[in-house]
Amino acid sequence: MIPVAVSPVRIEAFLDPRLSRWMWLVKWFLAIPHYIVLFFLWIAFSFVTVVAFFAILFTARYPRALFDFNVGVMRWNWRVAYYAHVALGTDRYPPFTLPEVPDYPAHFDIAYPERLSRGLVLVKWWLLAIPQYIVVGMFVGDWGWGGGGMDRWHGGGLVFFLSFVAVIILAFTGRYPVHLFDFLLGLARWVARVGAYAALMTDAYPPFRLDMGAQASPPGEPREPVGGPGR
Repeated sequence: MIPVAVSPVRIEAFLDPRLSRWMWLVKWFLAIPHYIVLFFLWIAFSFVTVVAFFAILFTARYPRALFDFNVGVMRWNWRVAYYAHVALGTDRYPPFTLPEVPDYPAHFDIAYPERLSRGLVLVKWWLLAIPQYIVVGMFVGDWGWGGGGMDRWHGGGLVFFLSFVAVIILAFTGRYPVHLFDFLLGLARWVARVGAYAALMTDAYPPFRLDMGAQASPPGEPREPVGGPGR
């Protein structure tokens, strides 16, 4: 049996056990202050990525402070996306912060690479990633997590359709379909890995696979039930 490589990108989320049947109708509106902040954060993300490109090209290293900032932007974006329009699996308002918030139900991280290929930095974000862009385009519509794959979800695509189906079921039954939640997390995880690769934050080519479920555990390790510890 061929071992499955562990991705350096970790994206996780836990489904709230008692979701409101109708709050999903206004979450996009409540998240407007986040959208405004993220607009400027993604501009900074783009400039930081350009600086990192040249740093990698000449030193084979991604400056740690710049790396941590860009991970923070992607983490912030994931919390808002999970709350407002991707899965909509929590009613808890996202915090306005770049660092990890341990008790928030959505988590994002990327393992820091000590060295990166100088040659790959020239081609991975456009040429090598083209097959992944095609797949992700079907997931999120018009290449929604752009600027490294994660700046905003524009609409359309499989993720939005399935998220809408999930909240319609929630509205009429009071229960979020767990299997659909697992599938949505798998799609989001795929998109996040492509985003990290395109943003020059890893040399690990994104796998063409769905790693479904709330947690992205190493292969062979059991995951906790959807809903988080202690549900």
